[in-house]
Amino acid sequence: MSAINTAYNQVDSNRTKTLVIMFFFTLFVTIVAFVLTKALGFSIEESFGFTSLFLIFAIIMNFTSFYFSDSIILAISQAKQLERKDNVELFRLVENLCIAAGLPLPRIYVIDDSAPNAFATGRDPKHSAIAFTSGVLQKLNKNELEGVVAHELSHVKNLDIRVMAVVTILVGLVALLSDVFFRSLWFGGGRRNNDDNKSGAGAILIVVAIVLAILSPLIAQLIQLAVSRKRESLADASGAVLTRNPEALAEALLKISSDKEPLEVANKGTAHLYIANPFKQDHKGGITWFANLFNTHPPIEERVAALRAMQ
Repeated sequence: MSAINTAYNQVDSNRTKTLVIMFFFTLFVTIVAFVLTKALGFSIEESFGFTSLFLIFAIIMNFTSFYFSDSIILAISQAKQLERKDNVELFRLVENLCIAAGLPLPRIYVIDDSAPNAFATGRDPKHSAIAFTSGVLQKLNKNELEGVVAHELSHVKNLDIRVMAVVTILVGLVALLSDVFFRSLWFGGGRRNNDDNKSGAGAILIVVAIVLAILSPLIAQLIQLAVSRKRESLADASGAVLTRNPEALAEALLKISSDKEPLEVANKGTAHLYIANPFKQDHKGGITWFANLFNTHPPIEERVAALRAMQ
């Protein structure tokens, strides 16, 4: 019972941490928008008005890619949809876990690549899909494969694709604000000729805004990566709760990460979707705290330790 409680505690903890990060991310975007527009000479009311317009624009720009993201990602990954007759055992395994999780059966795809890996995509549980490489189906035993499926179904159930879409919108908004600010400075736009901006305080505000415009896109991307890592940890914990077998997922992660073959169809745009880094970077000396800030996944060692702590 204590192991189950530990697993549920990890799930709750990861959800809470994601919500906290999202709250401060939204607050950060609001502050960036206010400072940049205020530095250009707009009033408080106008600054918030422009922020709203930027947000609406970012949502419209990202909606299409979000709505059709699963088809695009599966095509890029050269994934082919499986029918039940192609792999009855795999369909049965996914179906059993879907029943336990209260989820509809996702579309199942296979990527013809011997490197073991898998990912889930889809804007909601009714439009979800899970793609497995041929390598992961061949190299993992049944319990390990069950752990991988549970992890990917947890991404679906936790609406991680939707969460990351919201984060992407916020990151895009920050980049857009920064770009508009520099263009306005360069072309003499905004209202920088008013009395506020002629004062010493106005000059200081412009300097602060320039520094913020330079750093905010990087900060936003770091926050995006932090959210991604938290969602991976949440999927690990949720998957362990679903199967009641955290050791199987831990062994699967070790086996996938220790395989030296890189996934040929993966790229930087899709790498974050996979259960483990598809590029097989070698970190024999460990990953430093600073280097980990730029990773989409927590270190495998940390994930395995967290899973084994649930037993």
